[in-house]
Amino acid sequence: MTFTQILQQVDDWVSLTILLIILAAGGFLFSFRTRFVQIRHFKESCRLIAEPPHDAKRVTSFQALMVSTASRVGTGNIAGVASALCIGGAGSLFWMWFMCIIGAASAFTESTLAQIYKKKDEDGNAFGGPAYYIEKVMKGKRWLSLVFCFFLLMTYSFGFNLLASYNLQETFATYSFYNKWTPIIVGAVLAALAGYCLFGGGKRILKITSTLVPAMGIFYVIVSLIVIITHFRNIPHMFGMIFSDAFDFRSIFGGFAGSCMVLGVKRGLFSNEAGVGSAPNASASAHVSHPVKQGLVQTVSVYIDTMLLCTATGLMCLSSGAEFGPDIKATNFVQAAVSSTFGKVGPVFITIAMALFAFTTLLGNLYYADNALAYWNHKQKPGKKFMTGFYIYAILVIFIGASLEAEAVWALADLSMAGMVFINIPIIAILSKQAVNALKDYEKQKKAGQDPVFRLKDIGLDPDEFDFWN
Repeated sequence: MTFTQILQQVDDWVSLTILLIILAAGGFLFSFRTRFVQIRHFKESCRLIAEPPHDAKRVTSFQALMVSTASRVGTGNIAGVASALCIGGAGSLFWMWFMCIIGAASAFTESTLAQIYKKKDEDGNAFGGPAYYIEKVMKGKRWLSLVFCFFLLMTYSFGFNLLASYNLQETFATYSFYNKWTPIIVGAVLAALAGYCLFGGGKRILKITSTLVPAMGIFYVIVSLIVIITHFRNIPHMFGMIFSDAFDFRSIFGGFAGSCMVLGVKRGLFSNEAGVGSAPNASASAHVSHPVKQGLVQTVSVYIDTMLLCTATGLMCLSSGAEFGPDIKATNFVQAAVSSTFGKVGPVFITIAMALFAFTTLLGNLYYADNALAYWNHKQKPGKKFMTGFYIYAILVIFIGASLEAEAVWALADLSMAGMVFINIPIIAILSKQAVNALKDYEKQKKAGQDPVFRLKDIGLDPDEFDFWN
């Protein structure tokens, strides 16, 4: 048995016990406890995105949303969705939608808790994340928070970066010039660009990509709509495939680990990250008058990722009539779908989109890694020598990822992410009463016609035990 086969077997077992059972159980728990806040307050969530900042000098709710959305929106929205469809079938898209709606309650809960337990630095700026509310549950003992940070580092500086690099090089497989050297060249170029940014020389590149990526996201959805419209006759058959496959229980339970249900959950989670414990690192930095505001805003980020971008990929691919199956490479499937309408321009467009998404995802992932390293180093960023070594390691991971086997890369990403989920979901379940109480307090103030303002004592917490809201 090869190393890749061992990884796949472990990944299959973990997917069933952690990613499926724990995530689904957590999503249902938080949905019922909050009375499906992700649906009831969808309109309010959208309103809060445009709410003027309370302090223009601090990180706004919208800025924190953009940081978490930038990390979520990446190669998983294209290659991850296509991979689920190829391996698990059309029904995978339904289970992505299902877990998105259920998982949005987990996103609300974890981000609200990150706001409640956030810290304040010397300049009055907010910071925090799962490591800090985990430490609170453990009564000041840091060992479980450190384990969580280890998995976060494995996920965002290793697993996800391997995958972003691999997914990008795979888009070149459709071109005639592709050979054994192409992955090495793509990995080297991507690693060099990431290194240029990490070592301080890439402010101009970051500024350009921060403008281009949202524009590319919008353009990608428009292109997807054009493909769907040009194949409008296939739309009834497409939805028939999605729903019949989603509830074909013989195929689901016949090969459960590779079924549409499991693949939909895994790839949907890889894309939107609801309940993983990544977005709270960004959510904690927002300056808002009430923690629930940021919790509600984060549910929108999950919807943007899955219901908009992942759905755009899935419907475009399925409506196009392009061939797909376990033997078809995910990125080739997407390129064939776009080519069905745009001809030879299609593969080029997907390559450009993947390049932009991969590049910004890599840098966004390393932002989360920096937060984990700061907590590990007693809440201070490590010294320059250590960070130089860490950045060199990150660059090597990006370079190596382009040349690995697809199965190994996906398994490594799944396993590292599962470690975060295994810790984060039980912890936020323990603390969920505080998030629910904060939601009730928010709703009470809104009903009274007030702009909600948070006070710890209003939800039964001692202000002396907290760093920010006291």
